[in-house]
Amino acid sequence: MLYNNSNTTRSSDFFAGCDRIESNGVTGYAVSVNEIIPYRKIEEIEGFRPERGMNYKIKDKNYSIVLMSVAKGAPYKDKISEDGKEIIYEGHNLNKRYCKNKNPNTFDQPVSLPNGKLTENGKFMKASHFFKDGLKEAEKIRVYQKIKPGMWTFNGVFNLVDGWEEKSEERTVFKFKLLLTDEKVEGYQTVIDDMVQDNRIIPGEVQIEVFNRDKGKCVKCGSTDHLHYDHIIPFSKGGTSKDAKNIRLYCRRHNLEKSDKIGK
Repeated sequence: MLYNNSNTTRSSDFFAGCDRIESNGVTGYAVSVNEIIPYRKIEEIEGFRPERGMNYKIKDKNYSIVLMSVAKGAPYKDKISEDGKEIIYEGHNLNKRYCKNKNPNTFDQPVSLPNGKLTENGKFMKASHFFKDGLKEAEKIRVYQKIKPGMWTFNGVFNLVDGWEEKSEERTVFKFKLLLTDEKVEGYQTVIDDMVQDNRIIPGEVQIEVFNRDKGKCVKCGSTDHLHYDHIIPFSKGGTSKDAKNIRLYCRRHNLEKSDKIGK
């Protein structure tokens, strides 16, 4: 586990070069937006194995977690806006144990279980209504996006600002609107002054194309650790996140060394 007890050690240099974070007397490590990470690192960062796509304040955390995918064949219809600042996240299906051997996709997505307890859909809807009614601040959501089996990117910390139901192929599903924020959640989303920060989420299909094209390695040194998706022409200077030709894999060191000269 990442946030572990002081008497627990880890014989790995995977986190070498990461920013150390002190939280409640234990040490953690920061990950930045658009960084590529293996699933085991998500487990270590969060302190548990997030097997569900929606995780509302698990283990008394002050934020929630979602896992998403926009790849072809993904189980849910998640969407990312062109500027990367907005995610429309689809709610999740009824657990198979309640489906009586029927396809979960034939049931309306549930807001509660037969015993009356709220599902994750219900918890997210409740939080979105509290925000819209001015009763609470927006729920903070850490978003991880799958790019291939075992490999993910950290998309950033988002605010949950809206939730609704809509019809989709003969059934009702939930949709949640998430907006990108630069706010920190337990020091997790750390801004590094010397690193070129371009917090535009790269579409899933582009992430997959770039990862495969660059063979999962930094294009400058061949490193496979602490990889980031880097915009060759920065978004602020007219570059796009939707064209794989403008995206490359950089390791942390070369991302830090990158100047703001276009195309360097």
